[in-house]
Order: sequence, then structure tokens, then C-alpha cells
Amino acid sequence: MNTRMRRAAVAVAATAMAVSLAACGSAKESGDKTKESAPPAAGDDIKVGLLLPENQTARYEAFDKPLIEKKIAELTGGKAEVVYANAKQDATAQNSQVDTMITNKVNVLILDAVDSKAIAGAVKRAKDAGIPVVAYDRLAEGPIDAYTSFDNEEVGKVQGKALLEALGGKAKNGQIVMMNGSVTDPNAALFKKGAHSVLDGKVNIGKEYDTVEWKPENANTNMAGAITALGKNKIIGVYSANDGMAGGIITALKAAGFKTLPPVTGQDAELAGVQRIVAGEQFMSVYKPYAPEAAAAAEMAVALAKGQKLDSLAKSTVDSPTTKGVPSILVPVVSLTKANIKDTVVKDGVYSAKEICAGKYAAACAAIGLK
Repeated sequence: MNTRMRRAAVAVAATAMAVSLAACGSAKESGDKTKESAPPAAGDDIKVGLLLPENQTARYEAFDKPLIEKKIAELTGGKAEVVYANAKQDATAQNSQVDTMITNKVNVLILDAVDSKAIAGAVKRAKDAGIPVVAYDRLAEGPIDAYTSFDNEEVGKVQGKALLEALGGKAKNGQIVMMNGSVTDPNAALFKKGAHSVLDGKVNIGKEYDTVEWKPENANTNMAGAITALGKNKIIGVYSANDGMAGGIITALKAAGFKTLPPVTGQDAELAGVQRIVAGEQFMSVYKPYAPEAAAAAEMAVALAKGQKLDSLAKSTVDSPTTKGVPSILVPVVSLTKANIKDTVVKDGVYSAKEICAGKYAAACAAIGLK
């Protein structure tokens, strides 16, 4: 594990919720009473299946996977085995990966769904096999046992508020473009809902897109179309649901000849996004502390694998379209701008100032006192 991952993992101890696992009991926490669970695993010698949705967004391979693996190792004294697969944005492949995990007799699944609806049948097959499922980051459908993520509607509100702040008194002097995420991701709908709750009535929305598969190249194409349709002199801001798409949007704005870039939002605090913020190309991102989210998933998964209840871990519940009262842990988010890079991603050990300020970003970093 590299130094950055070690520092980020250490942040779990400071930022994650301090918990002690409850005594052994029923592993059924989701309200699905139709099937009896298989006997819980004995001791710490458990097998955890970890399924992540894609590898285009930097966070999954760089942060989520190593942080979850490290926390599981800490909780089990290194005795647990983590079996990993990445679906690479293919919902059919992820369904097959669940079946492989069932065949391999994992004791619990941590699942970040490519398509929350399409995965429901696979979740039920896991449940029928006595394997509890922790929905990670995205609220999968089917009989899931636990869920951890961020307050995703709040993410959209944070983005919307930041865009209004950037526009100041000029919010109605032109039009904004909204670049939402993929319709297959339930989080995208929550980001969109939160953003609209802040922006509606305060800005003029000239064009709005649901971006296929969150891909930066699709956001780039959409943005180029919006510029053509609206005229570049009319666009005063862009709501982008994440940093990857913000990169594609900013490339389109530059290609269209914008002398001064309008404010563009983002999410995930990817290194490239943070560097664009430093350089003044992107106005903000949403910093989501992955360490406590990863820790929560690991803690719930280990507890479920051992047949323990989640009462001491999950203090709230959420309802999915198919399952009510899912034990849940939601982690707060932070609006990331030039003003607080040092106090967020640098302080938490996600990136060093040296990494952010490499090469062409050195002068911009010096101008904001980041070194």
C-alpha cells in the first residue's frame, strides 16, 4: 500500500464512528423474512466478496478498494479473505460476478451496483444462498441487509449552493447547463433532486442532460451541443455532477473559445479536479471522505458475516424501492474550493501538496499558499 493510502486509512481512526460489535444474533437485518440465513461464519476466518462498479472514476481503485480491504484486515486480524471484482460499468457482468461469489461461498457481499434495478435478481440469489449483502455507495434494489453512502441529496444541494455563490448577483443574467449523472445510478437522481431544490427559480436552466454512464466524453459531447444550441455568450455556469464530467465539460468550453470559463461544479475530489480548482478552471468539487464510508461498509460486512446485529453500528434506516428499513450509515460531505484544499484533502492525507502542485500547477498553488 502506498503512502497516500496509509495516510487515508489512518484517517479512519480519527473520522470514522467508534463502534463495538454487538453480540451474535440473527444476520437478517433487511426485513426479508422469507429465507433463513446460512449459519454465520466462525471467528474472523471469513470470506468477503467486494464488487465495485467501474474503473473510469479514480476513486474506486485508488481509494475504496484498498481502504475496505485494510479495514477488514484490521477487524479480523488479517484472517479474512477479500475476493474482488470490478464490473467495468457492465451490469450483465456484475450479475455474473455475484453468481461467481455465491459459487465461491463468500460469507457476505459488499456491492456497489452498476445498475441498481438490474442487480435486484442477483441480490435475491445471494440472499437465498444465505449471503447477506451490504449496498455500498449506491442503494441497490433487492433484499439488501445494510447500506452505507453519503447523503446524496445533500451532495446536490452543496453543488447547487456553490454554483449560486459563484454566480453571485448574476444568477439570472444568462443560462446554466445541467450535466447530471447516469439514469442507471440511483445516486444521480438524488444529486439531481438536491441541486434542483436549490437552483430552481434562482437560475435559468438552458439545457439539461442525463449523461450516459457518467463518461467524460459523453459530457463533452453534451456540452458542445449545449454551446451550439444556447450560444457561448449566454452560458454563465455549468452544474456538473462529478469531476470526471467536469473535465469533459471544461475541454468543450475551451474548444468553443471561452476566454473566461464559467463556474463549473464537480464531485469526488479527484486529483485532476482538485488541480483544476487550484488553476481556476473548475469552481468546486464535493469532498466525500472515503475512509469513514469504507470503514462503515467493512464493519457492517464483518458483523453480518459473523451473524451479529447492526444495532450498534447503523443508527438510521433508509427505504429502497424494494426493501424498507435498511440499516444505514450516511457520511457527511464537504464543499471543496480553493479556500479549503489544505484543510480537507491535504489534511486528511488523500493527496499531498506536492502531488497537487506538480508541474504546471506550482505557480497556481503558490498563489493560494498551498505548498
